[in-house]
Amino acid sequence: MDLILSLLQQMCVYLVLAYMLSKTPIFLPLLNISNRISHKVSVYILFSLFCIMGTYFGLQINDAIANTRAIGAVMGGLFGGPVVGFFVGLTGGIHRYTLGGFTDLACTISTTAEGLIGGLLHTYLVRKGKSDQLFNPSVVFAITLVAEIVQMVIILIIAKPFDQAYSLVSAIAAPMIIANSVGAALFMSILQDRKTIFEEYSATFSRRALNIAERSVGILASGFNSQNAEKIARIIYEETNVGAVSITDDEKILAFVGIGDDHHKPETPISSQSTMDAIKKNDIIYLDGKERPYQCSISMDCKLGSALIIPLRTGDKVIGTIKLYEPKRKLFSTINMSMAEGIAQLLSSQILFGDYQQKQTLLSQAEIKLLHAQVNPHFLFNALNTISAVIRRDPTKARELIQHLSQFFRSNLKQDIETVTLEEELAHVNAYLTIEKARFTDRLEVDINIDHALMDLKLPTFTLQPLVENAIKHGISNLLEGGQIRIYSQAIEDGYKVIVQDNAGSYVAPKEDHAGLGMQIVDKRLTNQFGRNSALTIDVEPNQLTRMSFIIPIKNKN
Repeated sequence: MDLILSLLQQMCVYLVLAYMLSKTPIFLPLLNISNRISHKVSVYILFSLFCIMGTYFGLQINDAIANTRAIGAVMGGLFGGPVVGFFVGLTGGIHRYTLGGFTDLACTISTTAEGLIGGLLHTYLVRKGKSDQLFNPSVVFAITLVAEIVQMVIILIIAKPFDQAYSLVSAIAAPMIIANSVGAALFMSILQDRKTIFEEYSATFSRRALNIAERSVGILASGFNSQNAEKIARIIYEETNVGAVSITDDEKILAFVGIGDDHHKPETPISSQSTMDAIKKNDIIYLDGKERPYQCSISMDCKLGSALIIPLRTGDKVIGTIKLYEPKRKLFSTINMSMAEGIAQLLSSQILFGDYQQKQTLLSQAEIKLLHAQVNPHFLFNALNTISAVIRRDPTKARELIQHLSQFFRSNLKQDIETVTLEEELAHVNAYLTIEKARFTDRLEVDINIDHALMDLKLPTFTLQPLVENAIKHGISNLLEGGQIRIYSQAIEDGYKVIVQDNAGSYVAPKEDHAGLGMQIVDKRLTNQFGRNSALTIDVEPNQLTRMSFIIPIKNKN
């Protein structure tokens, strides 16, 4: 009984360290099962350290060590698979071997076996599609119990003399099996709690981002003015639950909703120096009310205590700001701070869209509907959610994605002509694909092989992007791995054929009464521009490929 209590006491120290580490980014890679080398290396290093630490925390008994080393070995296998589990156990075992004692070799072998046992369970559950069970404390308890029993058997078989080994196992078997099994289950419970918090955070972010996108899309189409800004500010205020929301242009307040609306009046000039600095410097300014004090420039009695000011842009030009406020003694939530920049990008894109719509009086209604499809709120949601995930592990990559997202919407919303060069169309598609490749990671590969001589050829705007979007939405998204999209050209007698091809082969032709915006609109614009010979052609080989192609007649060159 004393040994059990001592091991549980040591285990508590072990778990306190695990809990403290769970609050740091070190544990974030463990929240998802991945085959990436970086993930496996992280698991190996982290749990090898826990394995070694379990040995140091052990108790010396009859020239042997009663310890919690098994927790690190088994957990390493559960998260990293059999290879990682083997090497975690081997590392912990070799460390134990260096400490000597008549069980040194037996412990080396048994610790390696424990890591391998955890890894084999990992492989089994992943293949059965039950990887979520890896986070189940009951499953972890059971596999650690089995691993510890295996360890005791190995000690009896290998450690010499047998009488001494038997005496040791009789003394430590029950305490170590109980302590390690309970410890592993509690360890996983800590990770499970962290995983639940992370998933709730992501779900909250995604839900709010989608709601804001769906509720606000199209509002700014009729102009960036006080009436539309007030609608947008109220939507953001309701979805984020901040203290107040304000939207300004580069000179005056357009809308203000929330605490302080009695003195922050629309159509009054901007009086805040911080807001003017954000516009002038094209930079985000956060006044937390502590290290960077916030003081209302209109009323000394204002109840607002902190502010987040984000520029609104059309291209590189700042046209205004969106400002989120919290009252005194309340901090900004991490969700709202992460979301704010995405909201600003969304509003900037919608402002661009409004400018575009006002200029496109010569386009047909079908063309306008197609343009609307390009700013689909679900794509905005996916893009924002992807960027929010990437920004935690690679801020530089996140900034690049935001730039590509900006380029995508600039290309979508600033076109004021009916035709563009193939080079410009490809730049637009590349911006779109950059976002999608970040979302699908290693599930999507893109190969673009267009003859450079074709780059000056003219074609209708928004011709390639819907084809690529269709290939991803109805093809690549249905594949678990190995998705490929090819965009290439072929010289033919009458001109050039441009092909968009995916390797899913899952395209289904729309019904005759289908009123969608995709392939029918692209076909209509191509035939209107070039004639019936240039109509969109779709070839499908089920479960093999879908090939969409059209012809640009040679007479249209330059």
